[in-house]
Amino acid sequence: MNGILDGMRVVEASAFVAAPLGGMTLAQLGADVIRIDAVGGGLDYKRWPVTETNQSLFWAGLNKSKRSVAINFRAPEGAELAKQIITAQGQDAGILLTNFPPKGWLSYDELISKRPDLIQLTVQGDRHGGSAVDYTVNPAIGLPFITGKPESKEPTNHVLPAWDCITGQMAAVAILAAERHRLKTGEGQHVKLALADVAMAVMGHLGFIAEATLGVERKRYGNYLFGAFGRDFVCADGVHVMVIGLTPRQWKSLCIATESTEQMNQLGEKLGLDMGLEGDRFQAREGISEIIGSWISVHDFTAVKEAFDKNGVCWSRYRSVKEMLENDPDCSIENPMFNQIEQPGIGSYIAASAPWNFSAYSRVPAQPAPELGQHTDEVLADVVGLDSAAIGRLHDKGVIQCAG
Repeated sequence: MNGILDGMRVVEASAFVAAPLGGMTLAQLGADVIRIDAVGGGLDYKRWPVTETNQSLFWAGLNKSKRSVAINFRAPEGAELAKQIITAQGQDAGILLTNFPPKGWLSYDELISKRPDLIQLTVQGDRHGGSAVDYTVNPAIGLPFITGKPESKEPTNHVLPAWDCITGQMAAVAILAAERHRLKTGEGQHVKLALADVAMAVMGHLGFIAEATLGVERKRYGNYLFGAFGRDFVCADGVHVMVIGLTPRQWKSLCIATESTEQMNQLGEKLGLDMGLEGDRFQAREGISEIIGSWISVHDFTAVKEAFDKNGVCWSRYRSVKEMLENDPDCSIENPMFNQIEQPGIGSYIAASAPWNFSAYSRVPAQPAPELGQHTDEVLADVVGLDSAAIGRLHDKGVIQCAG
């Protein structure tokens, strides 16, 4: 089954989240993404979470649908092979995605001497080329000091590497933009994308930087939704739910479901606030929470769910990842985004394909991540053009590695 990017070839030299995610995004859209790793595996080959046999679920998750080549880059012959794979000819080839420093066999200047129209995207920590990861960028932009309980004086980190995830998607977008430019002009280019710049850009887009420029130091608001109404509550049987009243429709639905429309009107009059305005609802959040919380606290989850669903409330139940997997049909093969895969060394489980649903293309099912070096011989034969004797000699010298 062909994806919308069928025919495009991207070579990926990477580790951790952003660059592998960018490569996998392109692979799941149909591109031939060849990941090049060192013999024995790269920096993230055993990254947690891992199975009891030390197989990385992280690596398997971020390398689905790719091909894997393992090369000893320290050997000059290995470095030359990697450059040949990257600069192989073909209108839809000559694209490199990496988050390693652009030097040695990843030097842009060296690579364009072999293929002048090369597109190279280098993910950096900061714009100066310095080292940074999501867990250092996030503290530097202030979010850990406005996350967490209002009374806390300590920073609060979170487990989602948000900037890595966004950077990975931006890397994929940038490659497609650069390829469009090459199709129009014949010109390649070196694109640099800094994790820290992505974070600061998003902070600007969402108004955080403008807010600080105007002299406002955002406070912590715990689990409240900033700027409107939203908060967590506990049902009579101990089940936690999140309730949102952001839009006028959501707010009206919430009031009807909790039988609190009149109480909310009275609260607005008492505080001199218009409950039809989301900003005013934020200012009245504590009074609103008292009313909503009183209703939810005397109803069990079943009753709350029935009332909320009947009236179209925007809400959700808190649950663990395991509970989601066991109970949510959307996290199962009932959702066409998911399919069952057999991952070598790990076993059978559901995996997500690309979330896009194109009307002109059928969704390409998720494919297992390759075993390390699974496609080494195949790529050297098909892409570089080596014969079996030459490939055999490289194996004998320890320059390349195959799976197993």
